[in-house]
Amino acid sequence: MFIIPVVALAFIIASPLAWYGMNLWLRNFAYQTDIKWWVFAFAAALSALIAFATISFQSVKAALMNPVKSLKIE
Repeated sequence: MFIIPVVALAFIIASPLAWYGMNLWLRNFAYQTDIKWWVFAFAAALSALIAFATISFQSVKAALMNPVKSLKIE
Protein backbone atom coordinates (compact mmCIF):
# COMPACT_ATOMS: atom_id res chain seq x y z
CA MET A 1 0.00 0.00 0.00
CA PHE A 2 1.59 3.18 -1.22
CA ILE A 3 -0.86 5.64 0.29
CA ILE A 4 0.03 5.10 3.96
CA PRO A 5 3.66 6.32 3.55
CA VAL A 6 2.41 9.35 1.60
CA VAL A 7 -0.09 10.22 4.34
CA ALA A 8 2.60 9.65 6.98
CA LEU A 9 5.03 11.93 5.14
CA ALA A 10 2.36 14.62 4.87
CA PHE A 11 1.67 14.27 8.59
CA ILE A 12 5.38 14.51 9.44
CA ILE A 13 5.65 17.73 7.44
CA ALA A 14 2.36 19.27 8.62
CA SER A 15 2.52 18.43 12.33
CA PRO A 16 5.40 20.71 13.36
CA LEU A 17 4.01 23.53 11.24
CA ALA A 18 0.56 23.16 12.79
CA TRP A 19 2.00 22.93 16.30
CA TYR A 20 4.09 26.08 15.79
CA GLY A 21 1.20 28.03 14.26
CA MET A 22 -1.21 27.00 16.97
CA ASN A 23 1.26 27.92 19.71
CA LEU A 24 1.70 31.38 18.18
CA TRP A 25 -2.06 31.84 17.96
CA LEU A 26 -2.82 30.50 21.46
CA ARG A 27 -0.13 32.69 23.03
CA ASN A 28 -2.34 35.77 22.52
CA PHE A 29 -5.17 34.54 24.75
CA ALA A 30 -5.58 35.41 28.40
CA TYR A 31 -6.08 31.78 29.45
CA GLN A 32 -3.13 29.75 28.24
CA THR A 33 -3.45 26.12 27.22
CA ASP A 34 -1.14 23.53 25.74
CA ILE A 35 -1.79 21.47 22.64
CA LYS A 36 -2.02 17.80 23.61
CA TRP A 37 -0.23 15.06 21.67
CA TRP A 38 -3.44 13.09 21.13
CA VAL A 39 -4.86 15.85 18.94
CA PHE A 40 -2.12 15.20 16.39
CA ALA A 41 -2.47 11.43 16.74
CA PHE A 42 -6.22 11.71 16.13
CA ALA A 43 -5.63 13.90 13.08
CA ALA A 44 -3.11 11.41 11.66
CA ALA A 45 -5.44 8.46 12.22
CA LEU A 46 -8.41 10.29 10.73
CA SER A 47 -6.48 11.38 7.63
CA ALA A 48 -5.18 7.82 7.09
CA LEU A 49 -8.71 6.46 7.51
CA ILE A 50 -10.14 8.94 4.99
CA ALA A 51 -7.38 8.17 2.47
CA PHE A 52 -7.89 4.42 2.92
CA ALA A 53 -11.68 4.71 2.57
CA THR A 54 -11.39 6.86 -0.56
CA ILE A 55 -8.97 4.50 -2.27
CA SER A 56 -11.02 1.46 -1.26
CA PHE A 57 -14.20 3.01 -2.63
CA GLN A 58 -12.55 3.90 -5.94
CA SER A 59 -10.99 0.41 -6.23
CA VAL A 60 -14.29 -1.35 -5.64
CA LYS A 61 -16.04 0.99 -8.06
CA ALA A 62 -13.44 0.26 -10.76
CA ALA A 63 -13.58 -3.49 -10.11
CA LEU A 64 -17.36 -3.63 -10.42
CA MET A 65 -17.55 -1.52 -13.57
CA ASN A 66 -18.51 -3.24 -16.80
CA PRO A 67 -15.57 -3.04 -19.26
CA VAL A 68 -17.90 -3.21 -22.26
CA LYS A 69 -19.47 0.09 -21.21
CA SER A 70 -16.16 1.90 -21.11
CA LEU A 71 -15.14 0.46 -24.50
CA LYS A 72 -18.41 1.66 -26.05
CA ILE A 73 -17.70 5.22 -24.90
CA GLU A 74 -14.26 5.23 -26.48
